[in-house]
Amino acid sequence: MPETSARAVVETPRIGESRAHTIVHGAAELDAQTLRQAFSCFPSGVTAVCALVDDEPVGMTVSSTTSVSIDPPLLSVCIQDTSATWPKLRDRQRLGLSLLAEGQEVACRRLASKDENRFADAHWHSSRNGAVFLDGAVAMFDCSLHAELPGGDHTIALLEIHGLRTGPAAPLIFHGSRFRRLAPHDPESQSPGDLITQSAPNR
Repeated sequence: MPETSARAVVETPRIGESRAHTIVHGAAELDAQTLRQAFSCFPSGVTAVCALVDDEPVGMTVSSTTSVSIDPPLLSVCIQDTSATWPKLRDRQRLGLSLLAEGQEVACRRLASKDENRFADAHWHSSRNGAVFLDGAVAMFDCSLHAELPGGDHTIALLEIHGLRTGPAAPLIFHGSRFRRLAPHDPESQSPGDLITQSAPNR
């Protein structure tokens, strides 16, 4: 029978492992703050999802973009059910996904904010089918909505890829509630896990 009482277990590290203890929370202790803190341990890229609506660019950011399938070519994004932007985008003929690059922190903050003019000073272009892409992104995907699946307090959107473009830029990384960027591995000057911290976005 599954345990129903809340409890916390402290795991003792083995010899040679980190001395920091790992706290495993019981199901009843998994409040929103605990989960957000744990989820922030996952490093991720930041993707802008954008399209033209009434000839004006509309967009939002997501940090949970995942490759799903090669045949058919699919990727997924997770969107909060409270999003006011997704209902404007989901019925568009095409959606532009731009995997943001280092140096695009300002664009990310604006797209993640409640500001009405999220594209102020942004450099973007659109396709003939209405997908909007941010110039300078690491990768751009021309997509359409394939399916939507319920995911708790989020919607999992499966997107079919119709075209893509990739570039040489390094990706913008979001980890621990902060922007970060990948550091090149140079054994003489730094450890492989070095990250350079930037300011956190308004999410």
